[in-house]
Parts: sequence; structure tokens; C-alpha cells
Amino acid sequence: MTTEKKKVLMVCLGNICRSPIAEAVFQSSVEKMGKTNDWVVDSAAIIGYHTGNRPDERALNVLRRRGHDYKGRARPISDNDFKTFDYIFGMDKENMSDLNEMKPESSKSKLLMLGNYGLPKHENIIEDPYYLVGEAAFEKVYDQCEIACTEFLKQFYDTKSI
Repeated sequence: MTTEKKKVLMVCLGNICRSPIAEAVFQSSVEKMGKTNDWVVDSAAIIGYHTGNRPDERALNVLRRRGHDYKGRARPISDNDFKTFDYIFGMDKENMSDLNEMKPESSKSKLLMLGNYGLPKHENIIEDPYYLVGEAAFEKVYDQCEIACTEFLKQFYDTKSI
């Protein structure tokens, strides 16, 4: 019996910091659970400023240190994404507002804020580290994504849906 794969799209403003990290972490989380065949994971941007670019070097450095070889490139979210992906995760309230405005009537996607899974309410916003100096904020984004992705998957498999 074949079950259709669930599809997850991680979204942030430019698709060069938070969403690529979240994509890599989610993929790693499903691999650790032995559920790779259950999921398709991708990431996208609210805006297309960085289309075709690799993630910020600081994000890539954090991913490398944590064992990921990320190959993705930035792309903007499309109307088709709302029809294709089961779950679209935003990183902050602005992302969620933009996603809700962009969502076509024909959307099948559930729009969720990633930080609402496993993170304390006062830390559920995954802040954009782009304008900060150094990699500490990127490390924090990774840690938040790891907690949130793990918790989302735990809840998903406990209830078989979200």
C-alpha cells in the first residue's frame, strides 16, 4: 500500500537564512525518525530579491558544522506552492501575515508558524539573523528549528495529522 508523501515548505522573507536552515533541519529530523519516504521538504521566499542565490554564508557555515550539505537556491513562493504543499511554515508574524495575504482561494495548504511547535510562547518567533554580525543568531535559528521540527513531527505522528 502506497501513501502519498506529505509536503512541507519552509518560508522566510528572502530564503537565504531561516527557511533553508529549517528545510535542512526538517529533512534531517525525518531521516532520524526513519520517515524519509513520507516527506518532501523545500523552502521559498516571500520576496524574490535573492532568487537563484545560495544561502547566506553564515547559514551555510552553521549547516556545515551541524552536518548538512545544503545545495538549495533561493526562490520565491508561487501560487502553485499553495496547491502543492500540505504545510507551509512561516518563521515570524510578518511571514504569516504575508502568506495569508498571498494564499489563493484554491489553496490546500495549512499555514503554520514553525515556532509554535515546542518553543516557549515568548520565544516562538524565529528572528531574521541577516542583519546581525557573526553566526550566533544563525546558531539560535538552527536550535529553534531543531526543537520546532522535532515537535511538529512528534505531534504529527502521535495524531496522524495536524
